[in-house]
Amino acid sequence: MYKYQNCTLRHPFLTQTLTEPAIFAAETSCDCRAPHEKLSITQACRGTPVDRPVRVYADGIFDLFHSGHARALMQAKNLFPNTYLIVGVCSDELTHKYKGFTVMTEHERYEALRHCRYVDEVLRDAPWTLTPEFLEKHKIDFVAHDDIPYSSAGSEDVYKHIKEAGMFVPTQRTEGISTSDIITRIVRDYDVYARRNLQRGYTAKELNVSYINEKKYRLQNQVDRMKEKVRNVEEKSKHFVYRVEEKSHDLIQKWEEKSREFIGNFLELFGPDGTWKQVFQERSGRMLSYALSPRESPCNSPPRELSPLRSPSPPSPPARWYNARPSPPTSPKGASASMSSMSEGDEDEK
Repeated sequence: MYKYQNCTLRHPFLTQTLTEPAIFAAETSCDCRAPHEKLSITQACRGTPVDRPVRVYADGIFDLFHSGHARALMQAKNLFPNTYLIVGVCSDELTHKYKGFTVMTEHERYEALRHCRYVDEVLRDAPWTLTPEFLEKHKIDFVAHDDIPYSSAGSEDVYKHIKEAGMFVPTQRTEGISTSDIITRIVRDYDVYARRNLQRGYTAKELNVSYINEKKYRLQNQVDRMKEKVRNVEEKSKHFVYRVEEKSHDLIQKWEEKSREFIGNFLELFGPDGTWKQVFQERSGRMLSYALSPRESPCNSPPRELSPLRSPSPPSPPARWYNARPSPPTSPKGASASMSSMSEGDEDEK
């Protein structure tokens, strides 16, 4: 197990810090002072020998270094309990000769490997085919690579003699990612990436783009910018409409609450059993009680004197008999009696 203390990878044979890149093979030599005896895979898995790490070698081109490369190196690093991983990177000359043109230069590929956390040492200008002399010189115990036969340089499998010697340890490839896949994506979407780099300030000469294609790409970029502006305006307008709708919903909800509150107060005041009816009934009762039983004037109040300037009003004339309306008779006998009295009164006047 590796313990991280102060960003340092603690290991009995390894004191490299994680804040420093891996060393180059030309800058060091093998630190194994004990006799370098050949190990079997079983012995290496048991953690022996104790006095030195198991030296594992993994080689490749590592162009456009990606997660598939990193996963393969992680597997090689964790093959045994005590592993020292040496990564060989082939030069541009060998790669262009046997495999094809690369995107990154050899120095860029060297630096990419140096900054991988699983790599302990980088071997520059690695050979295309591993010889016994090379393995002995670098005291390599095992070679790690995927198990698919790698036909190149006139050989059906450049790792065939390593497998026969019992020094080959297989690793698994990562599906869906490879340097060829990345290049295929770029070639397939060439116009997209050409427009992208033109928009970022690269010239048509740097991109190896003709004058006509340059104008076409720039026009397409302008059209895309206009589409983006229209899209942004639409999004803003949608957001504005949404906010207006939200505000309107809030206003309607508040209006409904206020309306319900107003109606409730109105019914509470003017309804059948409302407060206003009770107040009206109380006042009507008081007025009726005042009319039926008026207040008496106080006994000690002084008598009212006539003003000397005002003369007493003349006495009213006596009421005439014909002005007084007789009350209606209650019975026929009463009616005849009243008629006889009226006739007697007429005779007396005569």
